[in-house]
Amino acid sequence: MQLKTSTLTSFLPRLARCAAPLVFSITLTVGAGLVPLAASAQSLFAPAITVNDDVITRYELEQRAQFLRLLRAPGNPVDLAREALIEDRLKQQAISQTEITLTPENIKAGIAEFASRTDLEPDDFVKALEQGGVSYESFRDFVTVSLAWREYVRQRFLSRANPTKDEVARAMATDDGGSTVSVLLNEIIVPITPQTLDQVEQLTEELSNIRGFDAFAEAARQYSASESRQSGGRIPWMALSDLPVALRPVIMGLRPGEVTAPIPLSNAVALFQMREVRETGRVKPGYSKISYAKYHIPGGRSAEGLTQAAQIAARVDTCDDLYGIAKDQPAEVLERLDQSPGEIPSDIALELAKLDEGEISTTLTRSDGQTLLFLMLCGRTAESKAGATAEDIANMLVQERLEAFATNYLDQLRGNAVIVSR
Repeated sequence: MQLKTSTLTSFLPRLARCAAPLVFSITLTVGAGLVPLAASAQSLFAPAITVNDDVITRYELEQRAQFLRLLRAPGNPVDLAREALIEDRLKQQAISQTEITLTPENIKAGIAEFASRTDLEPDDFVKALEQGGVSYESFRDFVTVSLAWREYVRQRFLSRANPTKDEVARAMATDDGGSTVSVLLNEIIVPITPQTLDQVEQLTEELSNIRGFDAFAEAARQYSASESRQSGGRIPWMALSDLPVALRPVIMGLRPGEVTAPIPLSNAVALFQMREVRETGRVKPGYSKISYAKYHIPGGRSAEGLTQAAQIAARVDTCDDLYGIAKDQPAEVLERLDQSPGEIPSDIALELAKLDEGEISTTLTRSDGQTLLFLMLCGRTAESKAGATAEDIANMLVQERLEAFATNYLDQLRGNAVIVSR
């Protein structure tokens, strides 16, 4: 059976800051990885886990696991589903003690919010999930818990999270000094199409078992589509803060020589090997906006597509030069964007992290590998506390504190819960 894929071009949106776990990259694969429902209806809806006497059925576990498979979340989908549903029950039990209710309009808006960073409209997103074996009701329940928990956290902790004027003033005056972590990595980026899905998954699983630097470098030269393949996948020193947020704990969990599990990107799968970690003397400034250009080249990573990319690269020095290249072509051929780091699709964010202003990447593709993405970094706007208002700083402190309160409270609920797997 030929696989049909739709690409969701961003991280899992944060319906609530403490809601569903972050997913590094989302690729919705319709028709792939479905779980056969061979069990009888009776066993399917039998209790699999109880959380303080609230039941999680085997059907719910299968639905959430399949949802995570479709999103291509890194990790074991069954284990991730189990943990997520246990947390959902704990959240629901806490919410049930309040008068928080959601209207159908609230839930509809939440679904739209979830789908807002994808290439699909909300209705199309829901249809794609249903084609992949996840019911609308299961997705709706996921969204409902996330939205209600966000409101619960706001109501319970907002008064304690609000900073005083003195705290805001101190935050605005705080020096950026301190320490930060930089990492030295090797990478392998393997392109993937519907036709090569099974082969790439098998290959990257095998490559994830590599431990030697020489073996990884040889594999990078043989299989990687990244420009770094010529140097055995070596990436220069990179601040951990430059990496996409969801990738940072994965990278920091590695010891030198170890390799990540396969990480899905849009139309590719990535592997990273840790070479070295160091702590520098100062925090690298964060960025409020990143400006970049995307020029779409037909043919994907074919010889013709790569040749055209090389010809364009030889003719441009800045992003402005791309307007001349795209003259008289359809408007969608060239996109220039100014986005905050959290708005940038994960695979693009990873490539941009490797680039300096005016540099180019031709690693990525779109349209199931049929379009080569000519990616150029136009510039970065550094965050500046000097330009931030007291209200900006106060809102930042509130969000940080709400996240900390919610995480600690959920840990308390779990510690006091009676959880039984059947």
